[in-house]
Amino acid sequence: MRTLKLLAVLLAFGCYAPLVLAADASVTISSPADGAKLSRTAQTNINYEVVPGPKGDHTHVYVDDKQVDVLHQLKGSYALESLAPGKHEICIKVVNRNHTPIDVQKCIKVSVE
Repeated sequence: MRTLKLLAVLLAFGCYAPLVLAADASVTISSPADGAKLSRTAQTNINYEVVPGPKGDHTHVYVDDKQVDVLHQLKGSYALESLAPGKHEICIKVVNRNHTPIDVQKCIKVSVE
């Protein structure tokens, strides 16, 4: 009877293990803040931290849905090229070895004046 209970617990945990592993991937952008107003003349640094999880390999930076660079470090600061005045979306996306996004990302919206 004990063996059956133990087996049931192990099977139940095994069913949720993929969900736990997928939840391990994350992207955090600590600055600039979402909704920030940036100066067109000042350099903007994106401070980030990435946990690629079991399916991720590295990350890409996107501005307005266009890839602008590859990030090789999991934590750091990325100097963003100057942006034209207006509203922009900046995203950091975790990708696999084939450079395909794995649906783990963080995006912020900024406006440049």
